Amino acid sequence: MNDAAKTSSNTAEPGFPLSLTRLIDAPVELVYRAWTQHLAEWFAPHPLTTHLQEVDMRAGGRFRFTMKDPNGPEYPCDGVFLEVVPEHRIVSTDAFLPGWVPSGKAFMVAVTTFENEGGKTRYTATAMHWSAEDRKAHEEMGFHAGWNQVADQFEAVVAKLKG
Repeated sequence: MNDAAKTSSNTAEPGFPLSLTRLIDAPVELVYRAWTQHLAEWFAPHPLTTHLQEVDMRAGGRFRFTMKDPNGPEYPCDGVFLEVVPEHRIVSTDAFLPGWVPSGKAFMVAVTTFENEGGKTRYTATAMHWSAEDRKAHEEMGFHAGWNQVADQFEAVVAKLKG
């Protein structure tokens, strides 16, 4: 990990967050476009692949996709966007399905922010959890390694788009 990247886990903060921050050498507009229009290319840590079924990028809009392992297991994900502020912030959760129907056992609320820093983008991805136990379980699933790998893949997509 370079000096432009960091991960954190803070049990004292509300929401029991796990977070990753990177300074990406590209303007916010390009980084946001990579996030919203090229999601399937980077979202799951390799060798998993992301298969999008629905992405309605607006508050209340649904996201539905499956991460597939080449060895067979599949990991479906279904939820809604809570807030979408283009080129600034995306908030989503698996706590609800469309129509604000509770989904059952929610895993997290994801908050992604894009901040301009002199023509570069401060990209922050945060997973907030309902309890310290849920946060710990996410860490034990490999949050730090997995989300850093995905951030590497994301930066590669941004670099490709930047040309």
